[in-house]
Formats: sequence, C-alpha cells, structure tokens
Amino acid sequence: MEDQVCPRCRTTKYRNPSLKLMVNVCGHSLCESCVDLLFLKGSGSCPECQVPLRRSNFRVQLFEDPVIEKEVDIRKRILRDYNKKEEDFATLNDYNDYLEQVEEIIFNLTNGINTIETNRRIDQYKKENREQILKSKMKLGRGELELEELIEVEKQMEQERINDLAHEEVEQRRKKLRAKEALIDELMFSHGDAADILKNFQAGLDAELRAEEAAKANSAPKQTQFSTGIKFTERHAYKPIILQEEGPLYVYESPRFECNGPTPPTWAEITSEGSGYLDHIRRPTADESAGGFDSAVSCMRALQEAVVSLYYTNT
Repeated sequence: MEDQVCPRCRTTKYRNPSLKLMVNVCGHSLCESCVDLLFLKGSGSCPECQVPLRRSNFRVQLFEDPVIEKEVDIRKRILRDYNKKEEDFATLNDYNDYLEQVEEIIFNLTNGINTIETNRRIDQYKKENREQILKSKMKLGRGELELEELIEVEKQMEQERINDLAHEEVEQRRKKLRAKEALIDELMFSHGDAADILKNFQAGLDAELRAEEAAKANSAPKQTQFSTGIKFTERHAYKPIILQEEGPLYVYESPRFECNGPTPPTWAEITSEGSGYLDHIRRPTADESAGGFDSAVSCMRALQEAVVSLYYTNT
C-alpha cells in the first residue's frame, strides 16, 4: 500500500484506500484527483516531463512500474504500423531481423535513447511502406483467420443448440395442451371412476416420457471433436520408440574397504564395554546427540586414517 504514492500531492494508498493512479503516454503517474485538477480544460502538460497530454488518454495504472505502462503504450503505437506477418517475408531470418528492429525501436523510445533518430526511422518506414501498412491492417493473419473460423463454427453450433431447445420447448407445450384436452374429454364423456381415469392417464404420461427419453438418448449426436476443433479420430505421426538392448540385472554388492594396512577395529569392537577406545574421547553434548552425532564414529574414522596405506610401497 505504501508504495502507491501520487508524485504530485503525495497521497498514499494507506491514507486514501480509494486512490487510483493513472498514467498517460509519457509514463508518469498521477492520482485521479490531480488529473481532474490539472487537466480541467481537457489538455495540459505533465508536471514531471512537461509533455503535452490529453485528459482522454489517461487510464488506470495496471502495473506497479510506470515504465512498463509507458512501454505498453509505445508497443501498441508502434505495432499499428509495424504490422507485417511471417508470411510477408521470404525467409525466417528476414522475419527475425524485422522483429529485432521493432524491439530496438520500442526499447529506444521507452528509455529515451536516440529518440529523434528513432522517430525519423519510424517516419521513413511509414513513407516507404504506406501501402503495405494499409494492406496489413485490412488483412488478417493466418492464426487470426483460423481463430475467426473456429469462433464462427462455435457460434453456429450454439445457435443450432438454441434453436433445438426452443423447438423442443414449443413441442412440450403443445403436448401438454393436447394431454390436458384429452384428459378433460375423458373425464367429461367417460362413465368410469375419476380417480382411475387420472391414475391411468398419469401412467400413460410416464410411459410416454420414458420412451421419449430413450429415443432422445439414442438419437443424440455423438461428440466428434474437441472444443479446439481437433477431431477425436485424428492421430499425429509420432516416431516409434527405439528399444534399447537390455543388459544384465543389477546385483547389489556391499562396498569393500581397501585399507592396504593393518585391519582397523570394527564398530562392534570400538563400542564394546572395556575396549578402551572411547576412554579419552569427548562425550557428545545433548545438542549433538539430538542431531544424531556419536563420538564412536569420529573415533573409528580416526583409527582408519591412522592405519590406512601403511603397507603401501612405491614400486
């Protein structure tokens, strides 16, 4: 909360929980009250950089860093003109060089590096590629076309479902009306008991309802594709798994201690009573014992280091 501060009136989010910071194309933030005060006539200049701004271009700050807001605005403005697609280039390297050029322009404008030269490059690009820019604005990319087709198919399916539901609702109303009229005629002209007539009529309705549900379940169209448009039967050609030759099974072998010297005492010999190995070894404290330390381990390692490689000869 304390990080959100209006740079002009110094109002914080802590003192005013409803504080809204707003930014413009220059990237400097102002609170909503300062924007209303400074841009009362609809236009004015930024109090920090003195750049002319319009009141209508202010929007609520989305990112914590105002520089990111500035970069987003610059990126939107640049990509309106630098709108070429991959299919507009002969090779992938040319397309990558074009993308690198776009990112360089955005970086320079965001950080104020060679802004005059960068704006001159942008104006030169607009003059040289005016027709291409207009064509690209009118032409949808390959991915956008696929997305439009998918959305159109989903709209058609949704409309068909709505029409089916509406038609089914009308049919249900007609059936209820016909059933009601048939029941009234049966009660008026039949000489039987009214309770038996109602019971038989309800049983007939239940049987008819079960038959309709069974027919609907059998005639329901099966789902043949995912929501992304990929059919269930489509398969991708994956490379077969290369089976590696199986070697022999693993057999555990206990590690062998190559002493190359006198045999050191074992753990049982060191820890046995009366052995004398631990007589002059410091006992572990309570904290050391809680951590799992045992002084016999240090004693055994010291004895092993004392006798190891005593029989070694340099031949």
